[in-house]
Amino acid sequence: MPLRHLFLALTLVFIWGTNFPLMKVGLLEIEPLTFATLRFAFTALPFVFFLPRPKVRWLDLAVCGLLLGVGEFGFMYWAIHRDITPGLASLTLQTQVFFTIGLAMLVRGDRVKPLQWLALVVALVGMGIIAEAAWSASQDSVTLKGLMLMLAAALSWAGANVWIGRMGRIEPLGFMAWISVFATPVLFAWSLATEGTQAWIHLADISGKAWGSVAWQAFVTSLFGYGVWNWLLARHPASTVTPMALLVPIFGMGTSALVLGESLPLWKIAAASLVITGLVINVLASRPSPFAKGRVVQSQAREVDGPGAP
Repeated sequence: MPLRHLFLALTLVFIWGTNFPLMKVGLLEIEPLTFATLRFAFTALPFVFFLPRPKVRWLDLAVCGLLLGVGEFGFMYWAIHRDITPGLASLTLQTQVFFTIGLAMLVRGDRVKPLQWLALVVALVGMGIIAEAAWSASQDSVTLKGLMLMLAAALSWAGANVWIGRMGRIEPLGFMAWISVFATPVLFAWSLATEGTQAWIHLADISGKAWGSVAWQAFVTSLFGYGVWNWLLARHPASTVTPMALLVPIFGMGTSALVLGESLPLWKIAAASLVITGLVINVLASRPSPFAKGRVVQSQAREVDGPGAP
């Protein structure tokens, strides 16, 4: 990979990682489901008017809109609003890789390599550390509710990964815009039902920083991010490009500590080390072997080039 392409890839994963503390900036002033509605509304409009609809069924767009927009982002924003720090959210969301493996095994009958089982065990130990911290309530980084919401977000992303895997190759920019058409009205109804009209009236008083956070979610991390990522994948092997996404939680936790003052106690560093080690083992295990027989879960590409990346 040329140096300028490497720099572009690193810039993109830095953007995706720093997106987590930027979410928190917006969520300090905007209710979480209102925030999610705005993100997907701005991703849909005006882009659906000049990005062609992907050549997939309307059902595919609706299901992915619900899984990604309502499931992943709705639950994630709800968690980050009050129940988990952005850095820890960037880490726990990566469990979608292992949820994807499990769902692919159950739904499609994919075979899992022994090394992938090892990766799962290592990551589960890390998640166990986070769960113990949430259960004990002895810290202010995560509540049990926040952990459950993030796991629900990761499971929703995994469900979308498996569904998208049945659809064949898709154009990501148009796909993001068109699934947002289905996500937006459901999120809006959910917002009105749980947050009330006052959350929308309050938008007249929020700061430019909060609006900037919404714009960053819709335009930079979604549309620009997927465009650049797929530009790189079109020019380099996925095995070269996709492992760089392992830096996302590192950037997420690092920038949350620097910008928002998120603490990094030993338990959090240990949990992050174990989860990221599990992800690395999974990437190595998922590489195709010329001697492999049968279908093996290939999760590392879906981890990052599917439309669920934050």
